[in-house]
Amino acid sequence: MAELQQMKCTACERGAPTVTEEEIAEYHPQIPDWEIKDVGGVNQLERSFKFRNFKKALAFTNRVGEIAEQEGHHPALLTEWGKVTVTWWTHKIGGLHQNDFIMAARTDDLYNESA
Repeated sequence: MAELQQMKCTACERGAPTVTEEEIAEYHPQIPDWEIKDVGGVNQLERSFKFRNFKKALAFTNRVGEIAEQEGHHPALLTEWGKVTVTWWTHKIGGLHQNDFIMAARTDDLYNESA
């Protein structure tokens, strides 16, 4: 099983295939706190992270933004008092790509570093 945290995102072009059920079965156990949600027919990975206050939540949001910029792959971010909800999916293909699982794992790492 490939370790998601060690993997690099790959360029994803419009029309690339979404992950298969077998790939989901391989990757999802590595990020068990993430929920796979169907939003209007588009599968997305979503997780909410808890913080002691808004300042810590905002700092985490900014760190997620930094890794997103580094990889050229950007999530939806909702920052609230004491909570950040991160949603990963690949807009170009209208669903989940391996990159989304990689970025979810990296987001978990950021959270573990800030806890």
